[in-house]
Amino acid sequence: MKPPRFEYFDPTTVEAALDLLGEHGENAKVLAGGQSLMPLLNFRLIRPQVLVDLNGIGALAYVRPCDGGLALGALTRQRALERSAVVRERCPLVAQAVPFIGHAAIRNRGTIGGTLAHADPAAELPAVVTALGGTLVLRSIRGERVLPADRFFVSYLTTAAAPDEILVEVRLPGAGSRTGSAFQEVSRRHGDFALVGVAAIVSLGADDVCTAASVAVAGVGPVPLRVDDATRLLLGEKPDERTLAEVGRRVSEQLTPDADLHASSEYRKQVAGVLARRALGEALGKARGGGA
Repeated sequence: MKPPRFEYFDPTTVEAALDLLGEHGENAKVLAGGQSLMPLLNFRLIRPQVLVDLNGIGALAYVRPCDGGLALGALTRQRALERSAVVRERCPLVAQAVPFIGHAAIRNRGTIGGTLAHADPAAELPAVVTALGGTLVLRSIRGERVLPADRFFVSYLTTAAAPDEILVEVRLPGAGSRTGSAFQEVSRRHGDFALVGVAAIVSLGADDVCTAASVAVAGVGPVPLRVDDATRLLLGEKPDERTLAEVGRRVSEQLTPDADLHASSEYRKQVAGVLARRALGEALGKARGGGA
């Protein structure tokens, strides 16, 4: 398998990369980790005239505390997120989800910006960013704009980024006190894309009453889906197994997944409800223990 012919550029600054995208527009593709793009090129499913390689832009690889949360450079490797003490402390859901991504060799090259920009709805990090209510920073020669996750993901493998824009940063809120989180998924084999994945977050007040909850589901539609109607059942309550089971049932009711050769729509609906209940239960236990 060989990719089609293309012109290759390896800029060392964001500004140089933006100039190239401004010049070539829809004829260009951006290369980050390459774990998704290179197979598409080799199978000739895409045929860009220009490839802009971001790997020489060291300024886009960072993990920084920001407003109680985190600012993550788009070129930050998934393995760096997995091993970062700052990520585990400020945004543990990210650290909990990353080990589900492929295998160590994949995570050594894959980047947070690459997986978000690729926008596979079965991928783990889009669901995590959606559950957290994260924001994404896009930059072009025209300027900068910041989009919430629910406006960034548009459809299968499609985002709101314009052809001349680069995703440069991901901003995530920090986990407050007595906040627990969990990520669970079902896949055919470890390292495969999830048939269904669930990211869950629960926050408790001093009296164990739920003050905030969030669940986002991967693999059940064209974008990661945040099921706020279901999690509202937890607010103002002291959640127990009965409440969690009802939330799981409502999660299933909200979904209309597509079927494919790996799983039927009904299977995905049922699994999503079960995983939501389990993930919320795990997150709740962590919140009661002080958070993580």
